[in-house]
Amino acid sequence: MKYGYGRVSTQEQEFARQEDLFDKIGIDKRYRFMEKMTGTKANRPQLDRLKDETRDGDTVYIESLSRLGRSTKDLLELVDYFQSKGVTLVSEKESIDTSTATGKLFMTLMCALAEFERALIVERTQEGLKAARARGRKGGRKPKDEKDIKIALSMYDSQEFSVAEICKRCNVSQGTLYKAINARKEQSA
Repeated sequence: MKYGYGRVSTQEQEFARQEDLFDKIGIDKRYRFMEKMTGTKANRPQLDRLKDETRDGDTVYIESLSRLGRSTKDLLELVDYFQSKGVTLVSEKESIDTSTATGKLFMTLMCALAEFERALIVERTQEGLKAARARGRKGGRKPKDEKDIKIALSMYDSQEFSVAEICKRCNVSQGTLYKAINARKEQSA
């Protein structure tokens, strides 16, 4: 049986590229396990379902190693898990097929390189943030216009509008509104 496992990191991302691959391979939609969550999460329900459903002789296809594991150790543990069940793992992007000795070796090397690349990205991001802070720049969103927040607070005080209505009309998030409410309470205390 052919299975497909796909993952994207955020709710805004789409599975299109991974779905196209599974269509090309001929994986029935019933045997595709797709989830929207960061790969750093240990608990991935669709991956757990896939692990439970696969049997000896099955093949699991992934678009790339980055879609499957959280780290080299995690990827290798998943490969070992599938191998212990007699399940082959095939990564299209890296052209890896764990049913072969070369595929197993290549999987180990690619996992190490993928983790190294992720560590470099994190390192570069931290260096960039540090450099920006040194120049006086802060990260995050730009603060909302005080005028919008004052209007939102007066609407809130009127008790004529729901929080959702206030946020929509004033273009502020609930967090921003509640932060302003709490800041006002602290000032008056």
